Amino acid sequence: MGKKAALHNLGCKVNAYETEVMGRLLEEAGYEIVPFEPGADVYVINTCTVTNIADRKSRQMLHRARKMNPDAIVVAAGCYVQTSTEAAQEDPAIDIVLGNNRKNELLEALRLFEEARAGKDMDRGNGGRAVYTDVADLGTSREYEHMFLPKTQEHTRACIKVQDGCNQFCSYCIIPYARGRVRSRTLEDVVSEVSTLAENGCQEVVLTGIHLSSYGADTGSSLFALIQAVHEVEGISRIRLGSLEPGIITRESAGILASFSKLCPHFHLSLQSGCDETLKRMNRKYTSGEYAEKCAVLREAFSNPALTTDVIVGFPQETEEEFETTVRFLEKIQLYETHIFKYSRRQGTRAAAMPGQIDERIKAERSDRLIALGEKNRRRFAASWQGKEAEALMEEKIILDGKEYCTGYTKEYLRAAVRTDSDLLNVKLTGCLGEEIAPHIYLLNLSEKDCNIF
Repeated sequence: MGKKAALHNLGCKVNAYETEVMGRLLEEAGYEIVPFEPGADVYVINTCTVTNIADRKSRQMLHRARKMNPDAIVVAAGCYVQTSTEAAQEDPAIDIVLGNNRKNELLEALRLFEEARAGKDMDRGNGGRAVYTDVADLGTSREYEHMFLPKTQEHTRACIKVQDGCNQFCSYCIIPYARGRVRSRTLEDVVSEVSTLAENGCQEVVLTGIHLSSYGADTGSSLFALIQAVHEVEGISRIRLGSLEPGIITRESAGILASFSKLCPHFHLSLQSGCDETLKRMNRKYTSGEYAEKCAVLREAFSNPALTTDVIVGFPQETEEEFETTVRFLEKIQLYETHIFKYSRRQGTRAAAMPGQIDERIKAERSDRLIALGEKNRRRFAASWQGKEAEALMEEKIILDGKEYCTGYTKEYLRAAVRTDSDLLNVKLTGCLGEEIAPHIYLLNLSEKDCNIF
């Protein structure tokens, strides 16, 4: 009987892609991939370190894995162990410490660990168990880790990693230390993976990276050249982009983006705050006015695009007046979706040492206000599509109110529920299925080509 492996991902879409690749490596090596439950021989946890809370969740999942099978091999991979290597090595729950840029070496790490454990020729510690560590110095490395995903768990849509690392050093962020400097994947390698995914039924690719806007900065290429190359891949109907920095959007670049017929008019522009003084303390390299201009440029280049963002509330020294400035800014620019995060102190960042840390109660109150405003703006954007036609790409089947539907997304990332087996179809959006049944899902009546929306 073959060995069983279970994987668990924490964190971003880049982590999710890497976890799926590690799962493929294990599967190709003969492992049976099983749910993250008791009974696996190997547990792989792809960790996150974006906040202290993420660190804690990573440790909790590692200890859960150890409890589920005390004799299993527990692999801690990714960002948490990259920034806290010594703590990971001393953790009795962990057998293998695998940093970023080393996840492709998972099988080799397992082999070496098992040999060392059998031969007892590795330094013993960690409660008498062997600990295998492979953590690169990403402060100096410029090597892009080769990964390849021929198939994805989702039939029609795949997130693929095209870039790693970040050079921005925002004052609240540990990621440049966890992921290293900007490193880009070659155009040829991306096209090869996208072509293989298309051959296996994928119709939409989401280009993701730690700092996607920096793609090509280290190779003489650019994100626009990458989009052009992927655009030419036969079988791919849609290209969606991960998070972008506002600075990459100009009238010229928006015109280039609009020329790509396969590109989804859905842009996640990182904001973090609508107050210029707060943005300065965050070491963000734009003003709120410049951000608003970028939104206007995209709205000129595309017809009613979906614009989404992230906002941090309760950043150190954020006054009530600064917060209200952010509220007014978000009311003015009316984004489709706003992901709200309460500032979480992350040791090792400049913001963690700043005076004027905000009380958790105040953070929660501010967060609640922005969440409510974000929901209002989301409904407004959905209503703006009422009576209009859109293209929906189906992804999965679900049961709603006792009936089976296929669900998927329009190019603008509005979610539709459809009673059909078709993958790609045009719909007319006219109403809403009902928040009590399925929040944020818009229903298509196939016979009339009507999709209920707000």
